[in-house]
Amino acid sequence: MHERIKELAEQADKEAIPHGSMAWMEVFAELIVIECASICYNSGLKDPDTHAQNLMFHFNIDNCRNDK
Repeated sequence: MHERIKELAEQADKEAIPHGSMAWMEVFAELIVIECASICYNSGLKDPDTHAQNLMFHFNIDNCRNDK
C-alpha cells in the first residue's frame, strides 16, 4: 500500500468517532479528497483554486456546497 494512504488511514483512526456521525470510512474518504484537492492546488494548473474547489464541491467536503 502506498505510504501516504497508510498515513491517511492512521489519521482517520484518530479522527473517526466509532459508531458516531463520523465513521472511519467517511473520515478516510474525506481525507483522500482533501489530499487530491491539495494536489490540484499545487499542480501549477492555470486556475488551481477552481480545480481544487470543484473537487471539494463535488464531494461536499467542508460544506463547499453551502459556500457556492
